Amino acid sequence: MAKELKILIINGPNLNLLGKREPEVYGNQTFGDYFSKLQFQFKETELSYFQSNSEGDLITKIQEADGVFDGIVLNAAAYTHTSVGIGDAIAAISVPVIEVHISNTFAREAFRHQSYISKHAKGIIVGFGLQSYELAIKSFL
Repeated sequence: MAKELKILIINGPNLNLLGKREPEVYGNQTFGDYFSKLQFQFKETELSYFQSNSEGDLITKIQEADGVFDGIVLNAAAYTHTSVGIGDAIAAISVPVIEVHISNTFAREAFRHQSYISKHAKGIIVGFGLQSYELAIKSFL
């Protein structure tokens, strides 16, 4: 049976440390374990995953997704607040992007209230822990 949708999850810097990085903010589950659960939960959806600590790699992956994926779930992490380049890459592609954040960025430091992605995103989901990714995927179904 063919998959209905192809969705790419992209995680930015330091999200490879989930499960050990600030568990009081980000929880204690690795993203790899969580991704396996998402794949099981969304069996009819083809999910792919990419993580990089490099801004250029993230931009390249966003550009490569155009015309290949039906949607992108993007947690650009700290680059959300600093990368005009990632925002420009999203604006340049036709694939819809949902911006996600594990923590409520608006309840944190003031610099985290600014996003260079939000303006170009189909939607934004913040503050629901890892469930933010699940909610983003559901928005494409």
